[in-house]
Amino acid sequence: MRLEQWSVVFAASLVGCGGPEPAVGPAPAASAAGPVVAAPVSVDAGAAEAGVAPATSTATTAPSFADDLAFLTKHGPVHLLAGPGGARAAVSAKYQGRVMTSAVDAGGQSFGWINRSFIDAAKTGTQFDNYGGEDRFWLGPEGGQFGLYFPPGRPFAFDTWQVPGAMQEGAWETSDATPFHVTLKRSMTVTNWTGTTFTIDVERTISLVEVASAGAAKAVAYETVNKITNKGKAAWKRDTGLPSIWILAMFAPSPDARVIVPFETAAAKGTPIVNDAYFGKVPAERLAVHDAKGFLVFTCDGQQRGKIGVGPARAKPMLGSYSAQANLLTVIRYDKPRTVNPPYVNSMWEKQKLPYSGDVVNSYNDGSPGPGKPPLGGFYEIETSSPGAELQPGQSLVHMHRTTHFVGEQAALEPLAKQHLGVSLADVR
Repeated sequence: MRLEQWSVVFAASLVGCGGPEPAVGPAPAASAAGPVVAAPVSVDAGAAEAGVAPATSTATTAPSFADDLAFLTKHGPVHLLAGPGGARAAVSAKYQGRVMTSAVDAGGQSFGWINRSFIDAAKTGTQFDNYGGEDRFWLGPEGGQFGLYFPPGRPFAFDTWQVPGAMQEGAWETSDATPFHVTLKRSMTVTNWTGTTFTIDVERTISLVEVASAGAAKAVAYETVNKITNKGKAAWKRDTGLPSIWILAMFAPSPDARVIVPFETAAAKGTPIVNDAYFGKVPAERLAVHDAKGFLVFTCDGQQRGKIGVGPARAKPMLGSYSAQANLLTVIRYDKPRTVNPPYVNSMWEKQKLPYSGDVVNSYNDGSPGPGKPPLGGFYEIETSSPGAELQPGQSLVHMHRTTHFVGEQAALEPLAKQHLGVSLADVR
């Protein structure tokens, strides 16, 4: 259940929330956990303009939630979601309604990857305004004739790739804000590669969610319910392109970080298990496919650019990641529709023969996009998508994306991995 049902008495007593509207304004860069200490950063001018940071910018140790919250509030308002068990999530309307980070308690490890160097530079309108955040709203598809991230008619190459300004610039409107949930809204207009323009109203509600049982582990869970509405005068049709809801989660990499993607086995025989050719084929040592056991493991150390995806015939409504070094198991759930052959958009960077044979879930590991080019910041992503939105004017499509982080020793995380992902951590390692 959502946490609005928790005691109103507790809500009024939340430290730093200031009553039912816990919006945290600009504050000094200090907290109960001590002052914010950022790792030394050296950003070249070209990388800063493109919204990227060199690989040397990552901190030697993960910041605490208190540190990240202090850093974010120094740069603008943050809406703090806080639960009675200590669960926390920081939401930023300034950075397009993102869940920037979360934690199991106020002084605990911060789970979202935050691009401090880019935020400090205070730039907008770059190729990719990469603020970070562990749940952000984008629209798909990325590439192809119906892609939204390349100017009409331009080549599908990194130098011409451009995140639409409507998705990465300007604050979102906040409404219905409580200590347990907040709703954010934005109207936007985007144009795809073939010249079709979409006028879209976006609404997303972010809520803390109760974790039924974490055993000996600690946990935090939240969900984003994302809705798009066709506000134009024409229907959205397949032959001119369909937008989709695309939720992307950025996390800090580590040498032992592994993304875990369960997949259908017997029911999907004959269909490909994984697309690993987005940015060049992923090397075998970075992608282990356990066909008989029905899951794959993708290395996410932030050292080599690569991306994988699993289509609707194979994808299950959950995936996650694990790091023994961080004592962290992350589980993502989403609402995969049960309809036959839903039109999942294809985001491959090419002119496509099958623009609606795309993936449902994806994972991206950051690295250099080309010789002499810096990485986009040093992170990895877990992503889920809705089908393409075939909507008449005034109609809406909704996509839910839920994140749960469990923290504990491997013995505590093992039963949770089996329960939520159907995977033994011994197989992941």
